Amino acid sequence: MPEHGSTIIPCLRYRNALEAIQWLCRAFGFQKHAVYADGEVVHHAQLVHGAGMIMLGSVENRGEWGTHMAQPDEVGGRETQSCCVVVPDADAHYARAKAAGAAIVIDIADQGYGGRGYACRDPEGHLWWFGSYDPWRT
Repeated sequence: MPEHGSTIIPCLRYRNALEAIQWLCRAFGFQKHAVYADGEVVHHAQLVHGAGMIMLGSVENRGEWGTHMAQPDEVGGRETQSCCVVVPDADAHYARAKAAGAAIVIDIADQGYGGRGYACRDPEGHLWWFGSYDPWRT
């Protein structure tokens, strides 16, 4: 088991992974942990947000794993999964993401289960939820 961080790490693929990394850091507050690229192709990247992490790579880096995945624009913009990120100030995060061009799909609001949050899409159509509800705290 890891000494810190999450034991579940969402993995995403992007057509322009280098640009996506820059945008995810600017718009959502991720930080680069590791990026392994060969020219424009990202073989593997790790971005952190607090104690959480996502991993991503280029669509061009198909491999066996990639043959089982589709991009949102290939399936009518739909997703079969999404990332949920706990943030300390959902309103500030919402303003930052919106200013960076995130497409808001569910506007920010107080949630019946607690906290405050919103949903958006990144420039390649991946669906994200950001909110202040922390399920680890009761």
